[in-house]
Amino acid sequence: MKKVEVGWASWYGEQFHGRKTASGQVYDMYQLTAAHKTLPLGTAVMVTHLNNGRSVMVAINDRGPFVKGRIIDLSYAAAQALGMAEEGVAKVRVEVIERGPTPTSTPEGPFTIQAGSFADRSNASRLMEALQKEHPDVYIEVLKTPENTYYRVRLGKFKTREEAYQLAVRLAQEGYTVFMTTTE
Repeated sequence: MKKVEVGWASWYGEQFHGRKTASGQVYDMYQLTAAHKTLPLGTAVMVTHLNNGRSVMVAINDRGPFVKGRIIDLSYAAAQALGMAEEGVAKVRVEVIERGPTPTSTPEGPFTIQAGSFADRSNASRLMEALQKEHPDVYIEVLKTPENTYYRVRLGKFKTREEAYQLAVRLAQEGYTVFMTTTE
């Protein structure tokens, strides 16, 4: 694949939850992963929904999609983050961020919670302001790629996965779509 590909994305969920992927990992529909036909397993890609501008970074851990005309199959969590779970398919841009082997160990901290990723800084700032009313440790982290700049809204830096998980659950109960990740 070129560094950037544009086409149709779909998502796969419950019927595959708990099954092994091509990488050997067990598919977890609540993790930010995806299937691609040719990218090396373990590759990190930024997927952007071209109709609403929402972006999410996912790890390629499976092969597919197996439907003609589609370029990537997303996990349910990734589809939710992009706002396409209801529609089922969406036109997306897939941008390779980092090629690499699939990690075999559990990531170590520090952990952070990501509440959004935007190509437009003003959207990131609005989300940050809304979150700051209840959560003081909100910040914007900038990710520059050859194609775009992304503004990621993140909360906290936690030593353990459990601490981060507690905040992620609270934010989800408040109606936010979030995920845990490690921070540099």
